[in-house]
Order: sequence, then structure tokens, then C-alpha cells
Amino acid sequence: MNYKEIAKETIGHLYKAHSSIRKSGIDEKLIALAELRVSQINGCAYCCSYHAKELLHFGVEQDIINRLPGWKHTQVFDIEQKLVLNWTEAITYNNDNWLQIREKLLQYFTEREITELTSSITLMSTLNKLRITLSEQD
Repeated sequence: MNYKEIAKETIGHLYKAHSSIRKSGIDEKLIALAELRVSQINGCAYCCSYHAKELLHFGVEQDIINRLPGWKHTQVFDIEQKLVLNWTEAITYNNDNWLQIREKLLQYFTEREITELTSSITLMSTLNKLRITLSEQD
């Protein structure tokens, strides 16, 4: 079904929020990395492809993108990327350790950056689920 057209105003607001996050000043590579990881966890094939291409466009090497599912077992991600990925998984999986991760994030990111990042992660999960459940197969 064409959910973007059926609920044009509502879905439009979601995409406006996404655009706002991207203009917030937080590094777009970090946002795209989080969005790709959320999409992998949720199994949204379209969004995985989209954000992987986006990361390539931002200059992230294909080898690094390929290692994302096993990010905990590689040294190719820096400390900020690892914190973002840890936060992404804590929120997406609804883990109990989010408070400890948030405290670590505060050492590297402002409260506004954490808020924008968290908004991005939760919004991407919503967009993934809309795409998976309401769109035609890719």
C-alpha cells in the first residue's frame, strides 16, 4: 500500500522530523551509522540499502560498513562510533543498561546531541516498521 500517500500529512511530519535531525549539527555519519544499525536490527532491507549507500557517499569505506553487524568484535570503529552503536542497540532492544550508556555518552556528546541522536534512533525504528509492514515488497 502507498502509506506515504494515504497518510500524507502524518508521514510528512515524520520525514520533516528526520530532516530536522539531519540539520541539527550532529555528525551526519554518526546519524547514518545509527540509522543503518537500527535498520539491520529491524530487518528493513530497503533502509539497510539506503543507509549503506549514504555512508559510502559520506566517505565511509565499504569494509567498515560490512563490519557493522559485528561492531563489538572489531577495532575499525572509534570510541564515539562505538558509543553511538551501543546506545542504538540499547534503545532498539530496550536494554536495561541504557542509563550507564547515557552517562558514557555525556562524556563525548552534549545533551542536545544525545537528544537528537535518540530521536533519530527511535524515528528510524518507526520508519522501518512502516516500510516493512505497509509498503510493497522491495
